[in-house]
Amino acid sequence: MHRWTIAPIALAVLVGNIPAALTQTAGTESVRNQIAPANVNQPSPLLPDQMAAPPAAAPKPEDWTTLSLDKSNLPLSRDGGPILSKIETPEYTRELIRLQWRPGDPFDLYLVLPKGVKNPPVILYLYDFTSDAARFRDDGWCKRMTRNGFAAAGFSSALSGDRLHSPRPMKQWFVSELQEALASSVHDVSMVLNYLGKRGDLDTNGVGVFGQGSGGAIAVLAAAADPRITAVDVMDPWGDWPDWMKSSQQVPDEERAIYLTPDFLHKVAGLDPVAFIPGLKLKAFRIQQVLDDPVTPQVARDKVMAAVPNADHVVRYKDWAALRDAYSDIGLSAWLQAQLRPRPTGPGQTAPATAGSN
Repeated sequence: MHRWTIAPIALAVLVGNIPAALTQTAGTESVRNQIAPANVNQPSPLLPDQMAAPPAAAPKPEDWTTLSLDKSNLPLSRDGGPILSKIETPEYTRELIRLQWRPGDPFDLYLVLPKGVKNPPVILYLYDFTSDAARFRDDGWCKRMTRNGFAAAGFSSALSGDRLHSPRPMKQWFVSELQEALASSVHDVSMVLNYLGKRGDLDTNGVGVFGQGSGGAIAVLAAAADPRITAVDVMDPWGDWPDWMKSSQQVPDEERAIYLTPDFLHKVAGLDPVAFIPGLKLKAFRIQQVLDDPVTPQVARDKVMAAVPNADHVVRYKDWAALRDAYSDIGLSAWLQAQLRPRPTGPGQTAPATAGSN
């Protein structure tokens, strides 16, 4: 039995002045039609401010086939982050900044600023993926890198250090995911330069980059992608992937066959520093090679050297002892600093101090 036929009088009281004829049992259908239209169970139209926004489109995955930040699909608005710590010393200020523009991949940028220098130029340091961030916290390193009025910035590349963690499987590492590691790190360099440029306390019109090992490969690729980089100094950069994968001692023998497959080599072919070196448009470029370095095979080392248009831009050391001897005199950053901001010598002027290494 319908509720409308049980209490027509009560319904009339609720709805107001209803004609008497409609309160009769025989007229319940008419009551239903007038008081409860046929679409009573359908939702009422929403006002504009009540309408739910359409679901946001899922972000596109990062494109590891391109070096261009604009084509990377990264959220370009997320180029900053909180300063987690700030340490003041008489010679420098060191900041630790937490950056993140990928899900599950926050990382730390160390920025060391020389005291008493307004808008210092910047050198970015990209070490091999086997290195950790401890050197950026070392007091001696910070003093040496900022001694001549330069700011020093550094971070760990993708898939290295504390950036390699669960839920990523342990079997994945820098070489096994080389396409991702290289492209992501190159994108990181440009995003970091965006952040540094927006701070307002640095000169980022001409940035220098030092790279070592895998960091050297990243430095070359980043210089090809970002015109803000004007001077690059790399030491034993990786490159020439087919020969490097075939003979590098960095590659475990049990995994080597995987990295020599056509599919793997095809993915990284577009990220080979050897292909980009001849076209670099830089104010200054130098490659340093240690001839007994076991990571880069001789054949790959020769192809890297052959790619450099000017042979004078390649410096070779017979072994690590020779490199250490050279650095004890000139230091790690002296060459880059001289290219970015030459300082003439003459009466009353002195060349910048360059002692120290690392």
